[in-house]
Amino acid sequence: MPTYQYDVIVLGAGPAGESAAVNAAKHDKRVAIVELQSAVGGNCTHKGTIPSKTLRHAVKQVVQFNNNPMFRDLGEPRWVSFPRMLERSRRVIEDQVAMRTRFYARNRIDVFFGTASFADPHTIHVSDGHGARESLVAENIVVATGSRPYRPSDVNFRHPRIYCSDTILGLSHTPRRIMIYGAGVIGCEYASIFSNLGVKVDLIDTRERLLSFLDDEISDALSYHLRHNGVQIRHNEEYSRVEGDETGVTLHLKSGKKMRADAFMWANGRTGNTDTLKLENAGLEANSRGQLQVDNSYRTRVEHIHAAGDVIGWPSLASAAYDQGRSASGDALSKASRFVNDIPTGIYTIPEISSLGKTERELTDARTPYEVGQAFFKDTARAQITGDTVGMLKILFNPRTLEIYGIHCFGDQASEILHIGQAIMNQPGESNTLAYFVNTTFNYPTMAEAYRIAAHNGLNRLH
Repeated sequence: MPTYQYDVIVLGAGPAGESAAVNAAKHDKRVAIVELQSAVGGNCTHKGTIPSKTLRHAVKQVVQFNNNPMFRDLGEPRWVSFPRMLERSRRVIEDQVAMRTRFYARNRIDVFFGTASFADPHTIHVSDGHGARESLVAENIVVATGSRPYRPSDVNFRHPRIYCSDTILGLSHTPRRIMIYGAGVIGCEYASIFSNLGVKVDLIDTRERLLSFLDDEISDALSYHLRHNGVQIRHNEEYSRVEGDETGVTLHLKSGKKMRADAFMWANGRTGNTDTLKLENAGLEANSRGQLQVDNSYRTRVEHIHAAGDVIGWPSLASAAYDQGRSASGDALSKASRFVNDIPTGIYTIPEISSLGKTERELTDARTPYEVGQAFFKDTARAQITGDTVGMLKILFNPRTLEIYGIHCFGDQASEILHIGQAIMNQPGESNTLAYFVNTTFNYPTMAEAYRIAAHNGLNRLH
């Protein structure tokens, strides 16, 4: 078995692994990266963020066409199948893989494809699945193997009508009705996608309200628009069993309810990809969810082994994973590193959601005085022009100092709009102020001017 020496070995070529490897290479280190799949990009590119968000964009374009009166003169509303929508995502995946492959070549990073496992704390064995094995040795190792959908053993995922968030991307037809079990971010996003394709959706939530970490008003808006689009939401429910047959799937709930649909999608939880790593050979142990525990420098309990991305759990976002990976390798090399906790939420439902900072509930529970500034998209010229009038921007701020506590946005381009407010919130001291939005001239017409409208709305409440 051949053995190769490196300064840094990175396990996983998703966002966390890519940024860890490139950062180490930029510091003139010899770097190897090991990827289980046959192409780089990780689950983010092949099974998660890229395909689902590309699919969502394609669906949104069809909805806009069908709802735009101008296009009614050109013909009848168009109906596009789910598999046809997926074709677009496959092209984007190919472009992403090609681009990221160039990153590794440009930075002279060696890429190994196969299953990685620890032989000892400094040695990684790579098996290609055909009997060939290679041994990689390094002073520092970064684990960035990502996560996969949690799949309970009592649900038969081999059944052709039962899916998880990975296998749903292989759906070869458009079902008339689908049940989605789990109303977290993934469940809500797919409920939005399918309902906008005209599919009847039953969304089963194990909790009292959708996405309870959001500001209550934003959560309520999401619930309203999902229901408005025909999604049936059932809260506080748990499954007892799932039965698939030739014509559909029957879901039995502990409450006694029985539901049936053409297809069933499990979207309740994820598991870290650590089960094949032989962590015990490195002196490590994963928790019950397959995740590795790290400190604020992304070190595991073995000092030279760092971990980043979905494999460490919260927040399980591609955006955060990229920064975590860079910080993990930075700490390993005694270079710049930071703990990533200033993380905006981006939820790609239709309309989308993005937020940062405190919610009204959190401020109220902490007995922190605050005021609210709001701007409704229906009152902005840009939204009236594009027709995307659903949504709002909400700013929570200190009524005395005008310090911004939180920004919450629901509607078209919410994840883009939020970053303007994020930049101001990150300013030091008195520079984090609502006054910026009043004293700054915004292009007109833009969605960004919602900040000016919301700021004036909030200040008017003080007088």
